[in-house]
Amino acid sequence: MKGKTIVVKLGTSVLTGGTRYLDRAHMVELVRQCASLHRAGHQIIVVTSAAIAAGREHLGFPTLANTMANKQMLAAVGQTQLIQTWQSLFNLYGLHVGQILLTRADLEDRERYLNARDTLRALLDHRIIPVINENDAVATNEIKVGDNDNLSARAAILAEADLLVLLTDQKGLFTADPRNDPKAQLIEEVQTIDDTLRKLAGGSIGGLGTGGMATKLQAADVARRAGIDVVIATGQVPEVIGRLADGERIGTRFPALATPLESRKRWILAGPPPHGEIHIDAGAAKAVREKGSSLLPKGIVRIEGRFRRGEAVRIVNPEGRELARGICRYDALDLNLIKGQHSEQIESLLGHGHGNVAIHRDDLVLL
Repeated sequence: MKGKTIVVKLGTSVLTGGTRYLDRAHMVELVRQCASLHRAGHQIIVVTSAAIAAGREHLGFPTLANTMANKQMLAAVGQTQLIQTWQSLFNLYGLHVGQILLTRADLEDRERYLNARDTLRALLDHRIIPVINENDAVATNEIKVGDNDNLSARAAILAEADLLVLLTDQKGLFTADPRNDPKAQLIEEVQTIDDTLRKLAGGSIGGLGTGGMATKLQAADVARRAGIDVVIATGQVPEVIGRLADGERIGTRFPALATPLESRKRWILAGPPPHGEIHIDAGAAKAVREKGSSLLPKGIVRIEGRFRRGEAVRIVNPEGRELARGICRYDALDLNLIKGQHSEQIESLLGHGHGNVAIHRDDLVLL
């Protein structure tokens, strides 16, 4: 079997077993599974949560005010404990680990994104297990990815992975909340992520992590658009990682979309968050959706938000749904001046020009 690149995201609930302590016995078992796949020729990437939980444990569970500084302090202490734990456990199997700490800023900036990708590839090329976490010790709300589910999706895109495994304390996505509805049934495969499915996604159960089923759904949607299979499953199933790598049906699987996005469009989807919205008319929506056209100023109806040239924006259709996402060639002020106008009028209206399109099709990802 050809070796796969597999990203394994381990949530706080999995790493602590729902307690306040790291469940090192279970972590050994998860490492054993990863090591087995690594020996079989697969490339393994671990996205780990629980830095703050590890910090609390190491400091004896101090009573602290719920401030950003205290959270960052706990993360700084806990991250060292966490990486030492991973290193010692993988060393049992003769494997080295390399730590990568990321913030949203590392993914937004194209050069930093490519640098992170090169580091990740170098680790994999040398058969070193990358251990990735958000850099919570320095990240503020403005530069946080926010949860390790979405971080793992972006890591999977960086690595051009084949499979993203989101291990949690739940068996997968259900037709209703299994905590409250005994008739809730596991959804084994999801082909389409729509508003109905999003309503089924609940919050974090244990209260120890930052992600719930909703963030896992977001991560699955991002990764599958980049050509990556995604599975949400419980970390308590015996040999779960290897069985999922073999294609066994466990949890909820989100098959990759047929055509993986090219590299730049992967970055648009994974990196910069939208800074505003461009609302377009029905004709423009049809041209973008069905013909693969660029977005012209003529089709723009309304601009929302403040964004600069080169920043990502949402493209919203007349029904109010996000149709696409792209990198804008003009800032919000300029777009307000040229919206609804023909492309030939751009320079006369602005006194300058950056091309005859608002967003080029090469900088646009359909959703």
